[in-house]
Amino acid sequence: MTTGTITNAAGDAGTDAAERLRRWRLVLGGEGDGGDGTGCALAGSDAAMDRTLEALYGGRPGTGRERAGGPREAGLGGSAPRVARWLGDIRTYFPASVVQVMQRDAIDRLGLSALLLEPEMLEAVEADVHLVGTLLSLNKAMPETTKETARAVVRKVVQELEKRLTTRTRATLNGALDRSARVSRPRHRDIDWDRTIRANLKNYLPEYRTVVPERLVGYGRASQSVKKEVILCIDQSGSMAPSVVYASVFGAVLASMRALDTRLVVFDTAVVDLTEQLTDPVDVLFGTQLGGGTDINRALAYCQSRITRPAETVVVLISDLYEGGIRDGMLKRVAAMKASGVQFVTLLALSDEGAPAYDRDHAAALAALGAPAFACTPDLFPDVMAAALEKRPLPIPDTAA
Repeated sequence: MTTGTITNAAGDAGTDAAERLRRWRLVLGGEGDGGDGTGCALAGSDAAMDRTLEALYGGRPGTGRERAGGPREAGLGGSAPRVARWLGDIRTYFPASVVQVMQRDAIDRLGLSALLLEPEMLEAVEADVHLVGTLLSLNKAMPETTKETARAVVRKVVQELEKRLTTRTRATLNGALDRSARVSRPRHRDIDWDRTIRANLKNYLPEYRTVVPERLVGYGRASQSVKKEVILCIDQSGSMAPSVVYASVFGAVLASMRALDTRLVVFDTAVVDLTEQLTDPVDVLFGTQLGGGTDINRALAYCQSRITRPAETVVVLISDLYEGGIRDGMLKRVAAMKASGVQFVTLLALSDEGAPAYDRDHAAALAALGAPAFACTPDLFPDVMAAALEKRPLPIPDTAA
């Protein structure tokens, strides 16, 4: 029994060692079988996986060439069909999250942006927000034969985002709109019990352990008429691509709510009002032009000119605040809007990408005006908008500026 146990343990140890060598071989790559010093040769699916990794990470960044050890079967050469096959390979061997990372690396390391103009390549792509941003940046240079394929890729991502974000956004904001209409004689189902109890604490009867509600506090249901105005003002400089995608989807959701009058404005050094396209976020996205400079002051001037009911208006500026226009003018416009009763929200980013790069001096100046700037995830955005609509403190993350 003891001998058998020892034999099994030795076998397990040998298996573990071989697995470790295999994994190191895949991590290190090599100039041939075992050329990395591991002495481990790959075969079958491991060899195929190694070729897909070598095609991307084995050459010099930006060249698309393999290392001196010799050409590989799969590569990122000049033809779109080879790229499409490579994209198919990585989707075979790696999960979607890894595929998306490798696609972004390919765009950065091998100049893959130019190849995104080919329809057959687009059909093989694992679509995500980053790819949509790349397609939008190439929109003006894209040949007509590719545009329909590109729109199909973008629509797929947009539909997935709408499915994820729409229900919660509508539920959260409808609740906020309901609560914004306070009434003094509510129906029983519309009584705000928390506020009613706080308003009647002076009428607490200890012997009965109860509060006599002399005054009921409630909220009315949002009517079908427009109650609030929302202006989304979006920086379309290249660094803001994921934020543009998410903001366009949210803009379409907000525009579908009858109680909100939603306007969507995008800007770089020019200002474009895309409100008429809000019924279809894909049209909104293809109406943007990622890249260029930034003139926040000019964009805010346009938004300010469209405000008709300041006390019932929420302006959401989505920008990294790298202002190329008139800095003092930008700050004066924000101060003027807030003084008139506008709820002003500044988002440094609307994405899942973590802490963004931004102009800290401008963020601090806005915070001093009572408009703190912070990054916001798509999941948090409905809560931010609900707080703004109800004119209560915003749920600012701890990492905010």
